[in-house]
Amino acid sequence: MGRVALVTGGSRGIGAAISTALKDMGCSVAATYAGNDEKAAAFTAETGIKTYKWNVADYDACKDGVAQIEADLGPVEILINNAGITRDAPFHKMTPQQWHECIDTNLNGVFNMTHNVWGGMRERKFGRIVTISSINGQKGQFAQANYAATKAGDIGFTKSLAQEGARAGITVNIVAPGYINTEMMSTIPEKVMNEVILPQIPVGRLGEAAEIARAVCFLASDDAGFVTGSTLSANGGQYLA
Repeated sequence: MGRVALVTGGSRGIGAAISTALKDMGCSVAATYAGNDEKAAAFTAETGIKTYKWNVADYDACKDGVAQIEADLGPVEILINNAGITRDAPFHKMTPQQWHECIDTNLNGVFNMTHNVWGGMRERKFGRIVTISSINGQKGQFAQANYAATKAGDIGFTKSLAQEGARAGITVNIVAPGYINTEMMSTIPEKVMNEVILPQIPVGRLGEAAEIARAVCFLASDDAGFVTGSTLSANGGQYLA
């Protein structure tokens, strides 16, 4: 395929699976990360995928980072907006800081990254943008008013931008995962997993990061040129949108 792909939050968890799958598909991949230098270095050593460090909540850092990647690899043709954080709390206990940190990374970060590749994609008449939302952006979740708001906002952003990009050859889509077997899920007590979480999922198991990566790879491919403004739900039947 040979296209240049940029994956935010691309050195760990779902992002790492996406980065690796895109590389296997033939892309030249750049993965960003925000803070864990040790994990990023280990990821690069294992995969050969170069990592770049910046905070997607910082517009100027995104602008400079995209410029550096394009100088190193070439114009970004595929953008995967995967970077995200949680700052969970019941709303009556949620602080303005918890609210704004989530908004700044999960929603403003998607704007910051997309805005800095959009012009080039329009000029070249080609682009693939895939943003990782969440089942909780579709249905809401207790103690995640901030997170759910950002992930729902990502869906609205995507539907709007898909209409703007269509005639320029740019597709803009969402993958909305449910519960995925990542490092974060491993901290959940076995009793909670078996008695609370798994019974909610009709297929009876957690999803795998590689399954999300395969969904992303399809939407990022040349074959998906007629798919835009869509939300691909990958949640094992837990929520049918």
